Amino acid sequence: MKKNLRISDTEWELMRVVWAQSPATAAEIIAMLTARDPTWHPKTARTLLARLVGKKALGYQPQGRAYAYTPLVSEADCVAAASESFVERVFGGSLRPMLVHLVEQQKLTPQELDELRALLAKKSPAAPKPPRKRPAP
Repeated sequence: MKKNLRISDTEWELMRVVWAQSPATAAEIIAMLTARDPTWHPKTARTLLARLVGKKALGYQPQGRAYAYTPLVSEADCVAAASESFVERVFGGSLRPMLVHLVEQQKLTPQELDELRALLAKKSPAAPKPPRKRPAP
């Protein structure tokens, strides 16, 4: 996936539909979007589909008189790229201040704190080995 792929909030909504129901025609995508939120306008959805095709986030194949859209990028890859971009923009690329902010500013339940501790313990690398001493020449 391209690291510089930027997907707007509205494009995320559309991509979630395509990730969940792929392949899907524009009419099917529009129907799913308007079922979730009646304020979606078909022309907006079609514009976003074209934009996402241009960004190479979506591909399409003719299906009769319509096109069936499929994702060219995975949701996991997009989440990873968006997370990396967010950490870079907001926290200067460092995870520590972001984690500190989230823990201090968010109301985490005891269960969420336990889950976070377990994740950190699992992710924690083994103790680093001391550097080897080279024999004197």
